[in-house]
Amino acid sequence: MSAETEAYTEEEKTWLHRMARQAIEYRLTGRPLPTPEGETALLKEKRGAFVTLKRQGRLRGCIGYTRAIKPLSRTIMEMAQAAAFEDPRFPPLTQKELADLEIEISVLTPFRQVRDVTEIEVGKHGLFLERGGRSGLLLPQVATEYRWDRQTFLEHTCLKAGLPREAWQDPETRIYVFSAEIF
Repeated sequence: MSAETEAYTEEEKTWLHRMARQAIEYRLTGRPLPTPEGETALLKEKRGAFVTLKRQGRLRGCIGYTRAIKPLSRTIMEMAQAAAFEDPRFPPLTQKELADLEIEISVLTPFRQVRDVTEIEVGKHGLFLERGGRSGLLLPQVATEYRWDRQTFLEHTCLKAGLPREAWQDPETRIYVFSAEIF
């Protein structure tokens, strides 16, 4: 079975969390990425994924690959480091922040273009939209956390892309949905 049809086991989720934390710890001490030992076949599949970091319930970093370009295990380690040290919205993570750092992993399904926005299910779908060389993505959990309706979700995805709030209504704007396994 592929990762699109099979949920990750608790052991695989724990393994990915451990590797994400270890990747951050290694970067803090100047070591290269850890070697992913013990990964399952499912974790070797190429997948798009995001790593979200929070401290005391507040966002501390979030970066990911929208497309399946690397094995999931590698993606998670690289994105954990990127979220901790390269998210331009935050200063690089410090050693003292590591103890209470919460790590959330979102493994994405492939994108599917929608022709009618009524296909978008808030709480189930994340959004990716693009127009004129600009693009924006919001994970499925964002709309739920902020209690947005479909239109508000679309508007905020436009703003994330640096587009006007109503750009989702422009026929030149391409809108895609995806789901994510979040753990």
